[in-house]
Amino acid sequence: MPPPKSKGGKMLGLINWRLKVTINDGRALTGQMLAFDRHMNLVLADCEEFRRVRPKKKPGETETPAEQEMKRTLGLVILRGETVVSLSVEGPPPVVDEDKKNALPVGPGRGMPAGRGMGMMPPMGMPPMGRPSMPFAPPGMPGPPPGFRPPGFPPGAQFPPPPGFGGPPPPGFQPPPQ
Repeated sequence: MPPPKSKGGKMLGLINWRLKVTINDGRALTGQMLAFDRHMNLVLADCEEFRRVRPKKKPGETETPAEQEMKRTLGLVILRGETVVSLSVEGPPPVVDEDKKNALPVGPGRGMPAGRGMGMMPPMGMPPMGRPSMPFAPPGMPGPPPGFRPPGFPPGAQFPPPPGFGGPPPPGFQPPPQ
């Protein structure tokens, strides 16, 4: 059964079909056509090369030995269009299961979004609705400027220590003796 007609021409209808390509030195290459261009350059996958070889006649033999066909597996081949003599269809494209076509193999781990910033919901639960004020400076930055007062703090009130920084340091985190 020939490949179906397509709007892009006969060659476009042969994409993924198994073809036999004869080249100008007599070799025949069989493989799945993945791509072509206007120069008839071809990309063949799972390509095999077939060539006919005549064994050398030994002195003293009267009859010519029969030709042998040698096969060589090449894999992925880019074939220059200038060398192509003929194309013929060897077989249809391989059948692909629709279920397996878009499926990825299952791997270890857990699917999570990756990217910058925080996720939509932290693991502890819903975040507070308003943005909390920062009554302390981040590490490595000096404290608030003189006269700065966050909203909701009465004038002259001292800033409370950040969470987890009130009291003595935990064991093993004592400053070195001086």
